[in-house]
Amino acid sequence: MPNLNEWSTSRLLTTAARLVDHAWNERLLDIGITHAGYTTLGVLSREGTMTGARLALAVHVQAQTIGKTLEKLERQGFISRIRDTRDRRSQRITITAAGLMALARAQDIERSLMKGEGLESEELRGLLRDIVVELAPQRSKSVPTAV
Repeated sequence: MPNLNEWSTSRLLTTAARLVDHAWNERLLDIGITHAGYTTLGVLSREGTMTGARLALAVHVQAQTIGKTLEKLERQGFISRIRDTRDRRSQRITITAAGLMALARAQDIERSLMKGEGLESEELRGLLRDIVVELAPQRSKSVPTAV
């Protein structure tokens, strides 16, 4: 094991995020979604039907990245995509009943993962929220606005 005390904060953060993502994906295999799919379903469940561009902004990823996630979710019947009648280039994305069931199962997995790994520290959550609040506005300046 490397000496983690010598690692920069950014290296620790990105490595921890990647490891949590891998742990998530291993546990989510039974449902057939990835951590990105879980996040996407959660946004659609809370926010309702939206365009891919708006969904990408809400999930904090590029449009190309959300497109790959949506393809997988649609193949499994967890979302539906319908052409926008006002803008034929755009699609309206909606979570399906099967998607809501997958989301509920994934939320159960999240609760067990976070408690089992000791990641439910309120101090850690506060620090991570601060990072998101500080960096998200910078990122959204480089992303086109939602259609």
